[in-house]
Amino acid sequence: MNEAHIQKIAGELKVQPRQVLATAKLFAEGATVPFIARYRKEATGSLDEVAVTSIRERLIGLADLDQRREAIIKSLAERNLLSDQLKQDINAADNVTRLEDIYLPYRPKRRTRATIAREQGLEPLADILFQQQTTADPQAEATKYVSAEKGVADIAAALAGARDIIAERVNDDAVARAKLRDLYQSEGVVKSKVISDKVEAGAKFKDYFDWSEPVGKIPSHRLLAIRRGEAEGFLMMRITPPEESVLPLLEPLFVTGKGPAAEQVRLAVQDSYKRLLASAIEVELRMEAKKRADAEAIRVFADNLRELLLASPLGSKNVLAIDPGFRTGCKIVCLDRQGKLLHNDVIYPTAASAGEVREAAAALLSMIKKYQIEAIAIGNGTASRETETFVKALKLTLPVVMVNESGASIYSASEVAREEFPTQDLTVRGAVSIGRRLMDPLAELVKLDPKSIGVGQYQHDVDQFALKRSLDDVVVSCVNGVGVELNTASKQLMAYVSGLGPALAANIVNYRNENGPFKSRAELKKVPRLGEKAFEQAAGFLRLRDGAHPLDASAVHPERYEVVDRMAKDLNCSVSDLLRDAGLRQKIQLPKYVTEAVGLPTLTDILGELAKPGRDPRRQFEVFSFQSGIERMEDLKPGMKLPGIVTNVTAFGAFVDIGVHQDGLVHVSQLSDRFIKEPAEVVKVAQRVTVTVTEIDLPRKRIALSMKAAPQIGASTSGTRTSPAAPRPAGGGFNRPAQPAKPPAVDWFTAAMNKNKG
Repeated sequence: MNEAHIQKIAGELKVQPRQVLATAKLFAEGATVPFIARYRKEATGSLDEVAVTSIRERLIGLADLDQRREAIIKSLAERNLLSDQLKQDINAADNVTRLEDIYLPYRPKRRTRATIAREQGLEPLADILFQQQTTADPQAEATKYVSAEKGVADIAAALAGARDIIAERVNDDAVARAKLRDLYQSEGVVKSKVISDKVEAGAKFKDYFDWSEPVGKIPSHRLLAIRRGEAEGFLMMRITPPEESVLPLLEPLFVTGKGPAAEQVRLAVQDSYKRLLASAIEVELRMEAKKRADAEAIRVFADNLRELLLASPLGSKNVLAIDPGFRTGCKIVCLDRQGKLLHNDVIYPTAASAGEVREAAAALLSMIKKYQIEAIAIGNGTASRETETFVKALKLTLPVVMVNESGASIYSASEVAREEFPTQDLTVRGAVSIGRRLMDPLAELVKLDPKSIGVGQYQHDVDQFALKRSLDDVVVSCVNGVGVELNTASKQLMAYVSGLGPALAANIVNYRNENGPFKSRAELKKVPRLGEKAFEQAAGFLRLRDGAHPLDASAVHPERYEVVDRMAKDLNCSVSDLLRDAGLRQKIQLPKYVTEAVGLPTLTDILGELAKPGRDPRRQFEVFSFQSGIERMEDLKPGMKLPGIVTNVTAFGAFVDIGVHQDGLVHVSQLSDRFIKEPAEVVKVAQRVTVTVTEIDLPRKRIALSMKAAPQIGASTSGTRTSPAAPRPAGGGFNRPAQPAKPPAVDWFTAAMNKNKG
C-alpha cells in the first residue's frame, strides 16, 4: 500500500489512517463495499458504505494520478529532459492539474508560431528581450536576425517572432496558469447567447438566449441545459473572467523592467492571453464545471434511484396485473406468489359497448376467483384512471394499486424478457413486469437499465461511465441491504449480490433448476466455480427460509454461526430458542464473546438479527389511491388539494403524479413554508404527498403544484430576483413578469415535458 495515499485519504475524509489502510487491504483482497461495511466493522472501525465507497474512489483516483505521473517521467527520460529538480516537482504534484501544468513546457507540441520562430533562429532575440535590460534596444538587436534565407523579412518580423516565443513561455508558465485559473474560478461568468438564425427553432431554450451567471454558483441543471442548447446548435456558451482584471494579474509576473524591451514583453503577455491562455483556461473551466454539474446530476439520480428501488413491496401475493389501453383493450396477467405467470387475457372495460364492459367485468371476476387473487396492479399509463374506475366499481375487497410502469415497455422488448417469456408477446411481458413491481419493486427494477426508469436529470448529458458506476453502486447497495432469497431470486437480481456477478448468478440458478431448492447456505459451495472467496462475500446477503441452520434466513454470516451456537449453549437452549425468546436474548452478555476477530459492532449486529432474522429494511406497504373523479387535466381546478406520488426529484423541484396522465411540478420554492437548500430535504421519490393545484395550462399540458400550507392560487408565484446569480425565491407560475435576469422556465416546465428523455 502507498503510505502517502493512505495518509492523504485519511486527512481528506477525516478518518484514521488505520481505517483507510484496512479498507484498502480488503479491496486488494477482492472484497466488495457491502461486505466490508457489513461484515468487517472491526477492521475498518465501523465505516459505513458511504465512507468505504469514498475510500475506494480516492484510491482509484490517486492510482490514476500515479500512472499519469509515471508516464510523464518516462516520456521526459526518453527525451533526455528529466532533471532532478523536474522529477522532484513532478513527484510533489498532488493533483492532475498541477501535474499537467509542470509538464506543459515539455509536452511534444504541434507546429506553432513559436516553433517557426525558433526554426528561424529568433530564440536568442526572445531571450534578450525577456531580460528587459533598460539599455537594450529591441530595434537594433532585431536587425541582427533579419534574414531572407530564414524567412525573417524585416525588423518587425523578427520582433514578432521573438514575441511569439515569449507568448508561448507565458502560456506554459505554471504560476501564470494557476493565477489565471483562480481568477476564472472565482470571478468567471457563464454566458450564453442564441445563434442569430435559430431563435424560432430553439424556442425551448429561450430563457438562455441572453443569460449570464457566475461559474462558481451556476446550478448543475442550468449548466447542463445550456450545454445541451449548445450541443443542439441553438446557443453559444462562453466562460469569461472580468477582462479588466486579467492583464493586471498577468503582466507583473513577466514585465519586470522598464523601457522598449519591457514593452515588447508586455505585448507578448497580452498576445499570449488573447491567443493562447484565454482559450486554454476556458476549456479547463468548461470541463471542470461540467464535471461538477455531472457529479450533482448523478447524485440526484442516484438518490432518486435508491428511493425507488427501496419502495415498499406488497410481498408474496397472488396478483392480477393490468396493462391498460383503450382501442387495443387491457392486457391482463395472473401471477402466483412467486411471480410466475399463470394466465393472460385481454378485456375491454373502456369500450363504448355496454355488453363488452359487462363481459370484461365477468372475465375479471372469474380470473380473480380462479387464481385466488389477493391484489390488483394497474399500470399508470394510457387509460389507467378509466381502468381503475372500472375495477373499483366492481366493489372488490382487494387492494387496487396504481403502479408506475416507467420502463416496462423497455423491459418487455429486452433480452431478459425474451428469455423469461419466449412465447409471449410484448404486452404480456409488460403486464407481468407491472405485477411484479407491485410485489417487489427491487427484484423487478434491477432487470432494467436505471436510465430507463425516468428518475434522473439530464442523465444522457453526463459522463456515462461515472453515471453507470454510481448507479451500479446504488443497485448493489440496495440489493445487499435488503437481502436476496436464494431459492426464488432471478439471476438478474442475484448478479448484484456481493461477490457473485452474472456468471456465478447464472450458475446458482442452473444448479437450483437441476438439483432442486437449496437446503442450506453451505450447499452454495457445490455450485460450479463458486469458490471460498465468493462464498465469503455472498453468503451473508443470501436468505434461505427453512434452511438447515436457523440462521440461514438471517443476515448473520455463516462464519459467525459458531458464535451464536456458543451463545445458545451457554444458555442451555437452541439457536431457534434464541430467535423466538426475547427473554433469552436479554441474558446474552456480549463482552463475553469478544475476540480479536469479532468485536462488539459485529456482536451487536448479530443480536439485532436474532431479534428480527432476515428483516426487510423497506417501509411497510400501504395502499395508495388517487382522488376519485379526477382523471384528466380538464378535471383540475386551482385550489384543489389532491393526493399524489413523487415520481422524480430534481434540483429545481419535484414532479408529482396526481392521476391525470401528466405529472405536475412542485417548484423548489413551493415545497415548504421554511427555507430549504434542495428538494431532497423535503421529498423523496415514491413518497406519498398532498399537493395543492395552483395553476393549469391545458394547451401546454403543464400543472403547477404547491406543498405550502397556504399557496397563492392563480397568480404568478415567480417572485423577483435582485441579481442574475441569486436563486429564485419563489416559482411555479405561468404569468411571470418580463425581467432581464429571470430564472429560466426551461429549468422546470420544459423538463416536465421531457423528464424521461433525460
